[in-house]
Parts: sequence; C-alpha cells; structure tokens
Amino acid sequence: MIEADGLSKRFGSLRALDKVSFEVKQGEVVGFLGPNGAGKSTAMRILTCFISASGGTAKVHGYDVFDDPLEVRRKIGYLPQRAPLYGEMSVWEYLSFVADMRGLDKSTFKKRMRGIVEVCGLAQVLGKDIRNLSHGYRQRVGLGQALVHDPPILILDEPTSDLDPNEKAEVIRYIKEIGKERTILLSTHNLNEVEAACARAIIVSKGRVVADGPLDDIRARSGKVRYVVTVHEKRVLDGSSKKPPTAQEVQEALLKLPGVTHVSELPTDDRAHSFQLMGALGGDVRPELFALIVQKGWLLLEMRRESQTLEDVFKVLTKGDERKDRGRRHVEDEHEHEEEDAAAGAEDEADDEGDDEPDDGGEDDGAEDEGAEGEGAEGDDEPGDKEEKAPAAGKAKKG
Repeated sequence: MIEADGLSKRFGSLRALDKVSFEVKQGEVVGFLGPNGAGKSTAMRILTCFISASGGTAKVHGYDVFDDPLEVRRKIGYLPQRAPLYGEMSVWEYLSFVADMRGLDKSTFKKRMRGIVEVCGLAQVLGKDIRNLSHGYRQRVGLGQALVHDPPILILDEPTSDLDPNEKAEVIRYIKEIGKERTILLSTHNLNEVEAACARAIIVSKGRVVADGPLDDIRARSGKVRYVVTVHEKRVLDGSSKKPPTAQEVQEALLKLPGVTHVSELPTDDRAHSFQLMGALGGDVRPELFALIVQKGWLLLEMRRESQTLEDVFKVLTKGDERKDRGRRHVEDEHEHEEEDAAAGAEDEADDEGDDEPDDGGEDDGAEDEGAEGEGAEGDDEPGDKEEKAPAAGKAKKG
C-alpha cells in the first residue's frame, strides 16, 4: 500500500532523507519513529505529495507520488502534526467543507458522518466553533477530516501531540479501531503508543532507516536481557543469623554471577536495595540469582526478567542524533558519508550546470524556500508554524 525506494531529500547542504526504503502492506498499522529532525515528517510530506523528493521513488496504493499526485491524494487521509483547521467554522461546517473539497455529495457525506462521529467521539461538539474546542477535540476533528472520504490509507503525523493522558488514550483507541479496516502509518514520539497500537515499527535516524520489523524483533536487536532484583534492606530470611546486606554487598555479589554483564542500582525506598542486571539474550540467570539470595540469607522482594524495552533499543539506535544535537560529533560521523557527500555534491553541480531553464514549480522555488524547509527539517520537521504548500500540478522533477 505504501512503498518508498531510495527516497532522498536535500535542503541545500542538509540531507533530511538519505536513501530511505520501506514498505507498508495492506492492513498494517506501522509506527514511524525517530528523534526530532530525523526525517519523519519530511518522508510523510513526500508520501502525501506536499513536497517532492530529491531522489528515489515512492508509491501509494500503486500510484507514483510524482506522476499521479491527485490519485495518491484520493487514496490517503492525512493528519499533519498541526492540523490546519478553520476556527470560525463549526465542526459540522468544517467537515462538510472538507467533503465538498473531496467531491462527496450530501447524502454520502451524511452517511459517512455517522461512523466518523462515533469513532472520533464528536457527537457533543458538532455545532460548536472549532476555535472554542480544546486541543484534544481539535485533534479529533483533524482525524475526522482524514476519514471523511473513507480512504484505504491513513498517514498520521504526531496525532497525540500536546494531548493530556486521557485524550492520548482516546486517540490511540480510535486508531486501533480504525486500523482494523485500513492501512496506517503512524508517527509519534511516545513509544508506549506504538506498543499499544502497532505490531511493527520503522525507526529512522539522521535520515536513514536503522530498524524495520516486528516490535519483538526490534527489541531483540540489543542482544541483551534485563533483570530486576530487589532485596530487603532491614530484614533477612526467617531463621537466618546473617546481617541485612548493604547496597555495595549486594552489587558486588551480583557482579560475580556468571552471565551477568552489568549491574546498576535503581532508585527505591529506604527499606530495600533494587538493582538492574544485564545478561545475554539467550541465557537466563534467574536460577543462579535465586540460589545466591537464598545462600546469603537475604529477603527477596522482587525478581523479574524482561527483554529490552522498545525505548532502550530506540536510544541505542538513535544515539548519534542525540550526540550531534549536543555538539558531540562522532569520529566516525566525520568520515561516515564523506564519499557519498562528495558524489552527491558532484551530482548537484552537474544538475546546476545542466539546468538552463527554471524548474516548473517542483521543489526549488528559491533559496528562501530551501532555507525555511531546512530549518524545519533540522528541528522537529516543522518549518515553524507555517503550512507547506503542495508542489505545482504536473510531474515533479526527480533526482
């Protein structure tokens, strides 16, 4: 339903997307993850025909986003991070306006509204002006406009941004409900939402795909298993003549266990010692751990084994973005793409020399546009609060 092959986007010297390739099949709800500036919104804007790519190809529902942008738009429902709503309209008026833009007749619109009102929870606000709604209800209205024409594909960019916990839970519930009949590409920073709504995730970092697959497979990429053990600080096992352990004694004993690669203390109350242990993915140190605690006479309060969380793996896969944001450039980063940058630069120069005529409105509309886009991609993929304009009708320039 969605196919990106070698998708690239450059804003001047900034490479927002670097040969990104992925597929989303029919009926999948896929989380699209990455730090701010990783290229998520840029990829979504290309897929929704708001901007054109510098290289590569993309298809939505079998239609090329460069050659058939109108057909692509007919097949998708798009909720940008900040939905462009008209505050002076009521909810009903706005959704009716969107339906007119989509070419729906009045009877079809009314039939669709029954399902939209139920799924999005809009029954109480249909007659209210949008400007008087809370941010959560505005997001519901934005989701409603994406559903008006009953699209087979939904592309949702940060649909729970700035919502309170209750509103976030409601929106995720809507997405799970909607996802039973549609293909959804969901961008979010909340990894708990991905785990609640998605079976698969795509993680991008510095404009590249660094992980793509089922959530369990991505969690397993760390190659480690996490253990948590907590023992009482003031008491020991009944009948034991040994003294309650200190935190240092517990940590030193845990480090000596075979298969344990790392031990760190966790914050807890003043009556217990809690530690996190890391072990190899294929092993299980719980039997040895339990035997050690019994032998020491400690009072065990908790012991559990779990795979690395999605958040842990996300941090590892995207740590380059974090260090770069803080001015800590990797040594390998300085040379990682040197040859590719040189090749890309040579290609750009060749394009500049060969373009005797201006573009027909595709993407390079001036240095000002490039600068604005670059600023958005570097930050949170949003160029301030300005709405991006779609490229002019016609075939956009490739490469």
